[in-house]
Amino acid sequence: MPTPLPALTLRQARLHLQEYGHCPSGIINERLLRSWQRSLAAGLQPVGGLRQTEHASGDELRQVLERNHELLSYSRPVMEYLFESVRDSQSVVVLADNRGTLMHTLGDAGFLNKAERVALASGASWHEDHRGTNAIGTALAETSEVEIHGAEHFLEHNGFLTCAAAPIMAADGSLMGILDISGDRHSGHPHTLNLVSMAVRMIENRLIVAGSKRQIRLHFHVHPEGIGTIAEAIVVLSEDGWIIGANRAALGLLHLGAHDLGAVQITSVLNVRLEHLLSQQNARAPQTITVHSHDGTRLAMQVHLDHSVLPAVSRRSTEAVATPYAAEDALSLLDSGDLRWRSAAEKTRRILDKPIPLIIQGESGVGKEFFAKAAHDSGPRCNGPFVAINCAAIPENLIEAELFGYQPGAFTGARREGSLGRLREANGGTLFLDEIGDMPLPMQSRLLRVLQERSVTPLGGGKTVAVDFALICATHCKLREQAEQGKFRYDLYYRINGLTVQLPALRERSDFQALTTQILRSLSPQQELHLKPGLLAQLAAHPWPGNLRQYSSVLRTAIAMLNPDETGIELAHLSDDIVEDLMLSAAANQAINPAVNPAMNATVNTAINQAINQTGATLPITQNLEQLSRKAIELALNSSRGNISQAARSLGISRQTLYRKINH
Repeated sequence: MPTPLPALTLRQARLHLQEYGHCPSGIINERLLRSWQRSLAAGLQPVGGLRQTEHASGDELRQVLERNHELLSYSRPVMEYLFESVRDSQSVVVLADNRGTLMHTLGDAGFLNKAERVALASGASWHEDHRGTNAIGTALAETSEVEIHGAEHFLEHNGFLTCAAAPIMAADGSLMGILDISGDRHSGHPHTLNLVSMAVRMIENRLIVAGSKRQIRLHFHVHPEGIGTIAEAIVVLSEDGWIIGANRAALGLLHLGAHDLGAVQITSVLNVRLEHLLSQQNARAPQTITVHSHDGTRLAMQVHLDHSVLPAVSRRSTEAVATPYAAEDALSLLDSGDLRWRSAAEKTRRILDKPIPLIIQGESGVGKEFFAKAAHDSGPRCNGPFVAINCAAIPENLIEAELFGYQPGAFTGARREGSLGRLREANGGTLFLDEIGDMPLPMQSRLLRVLQERSVTPLGGGKTVAVDFALICATHCKLREQAEQGKFRYDLYYRINGLTVQLPALRERSDFQALTTQILRSLSPQQELHLKPGLLAQLAAHPWPGNLRQYSSVLRTAIAMLNPDETGIELAHLSDDIVEDLMLSAAANQAINPAVNPAMNATVNTAINQAINQTGATLPITQNLEQLSRKAIELALNSSRGNISQAARSLGISRQTLYRKINH
């Protein structure tokens, strides 16, 4: 529990908020300020007589209890256990529903009378609209753990309390209720909120198990011994493998949010097929198996499934295998597990048999042309030509002839037999225009005419020829912004912008380990290569401004450095400039934001020493922290192409801090 501010300071801040509509900056945290503002908006006044507050009648309370029967049933035993931990501490343990109505309380006899005088009893509403800032109401509003101490309460009438509350979430991500410990502010303990949070995890785990007995349920942890403990992760699956429920531990391990429930399949986050999971199910004694998440995390797992629903599950699984997306098309062969990449692929699949153009956005080197070729190979035009044109690589004076073709003798230097042009070459297949944002404006006009009329007239005259092709464009820039700046035609933008997908940069991808394995396999199919764990972590933390193109080149060089009997790539196998970049990047990030990981200093120093010993590279280890800080900012800004917010996130600091360091 952080050291609370003096009551006088908090009172003055509240008065300032009432009078001027804002608090002096830096006095209270943002969450408390939001709560005070909501309390004011509800018409509450910190001082003075209390207005009539909400309290459920006998019938209303009975309805609340009936509606929350399951929550009460699984919460009461945990509350009793929790109360034993705080007995004789002038405290009360409280369970509220998802509207802030108190349903059940356990407390010290000496404190209960005092608590009841502020309506801390069953039937009372502790919603912020009725009681102002308080742990129960504020936890409801923020959907997060909250601790409110003494004068932080908006109503001074409640200032004698210290309260810690945490929301109880259902398996589907909805809010079920709030568990709270309230006590005398003089007896507050720094571990109270942790106690409440652990109790909530116990309740949530029991509820998710009780509510999913006729569904597929996965229990997992990074350690086999963690299964069955309060720390275990639990996922609930539909019959065809969609994640429809999960506890917080599972969401954290799988890098998912509550909004992903019902929208993500288990195969999107684990390197395992549903049929394999079902084959491991054993009702008498669940077997512990090993699976891997797409970020490479090794997980111990048990599968639970009621045998009465196994036939239906097996039937749905068979049907799922027969769906078009389950087949291994060219896009799926590139898929190594990143959810953003997979989302782009799934959206693309839906338009491949429709006359809808595709724009692929992404930084240079993220694999836009690979994605475009895979989209072509996955669609109905896969037997037709795939014609790729880099609009930034063709000289401006030649691009018209390259695209539209020309008649014999159309211009000086033209081939005697003339040229079909790339647009006619793409007939019956796919035309891929890479870096279309760099196409000259006059050519944009001619391309627009082709797309409108679906015909091409070669340079030098001649017969107009009809063309039929699917159109895929790619760009590293935002075409809408280019159009707003007059650098790209709006009418062409609207013509080519059927579906736009964004491919993530390498530093943003969650599948770095799986992607590395995939690249190594393609570069060296004859032997199974791998990166040593320490090096993998360093490479994953690198910003990679050249993305996959740069990373593949680095791995290709490292493979060339291997001895015939070696299969593990180490730091010594990398080019000296990459070693220097890795060490400098790690040291610089630690210099600019040492709070991210206090143990990093030792790790960086060890890595630098290893690099010197293994490679003999001369590294700038004598640079002071200010120089390293400037270097970190330079690397982050280059990697984010000047995007301040993105650079700040990569450095683990706020935008304001980054602006301050830039201007320093």
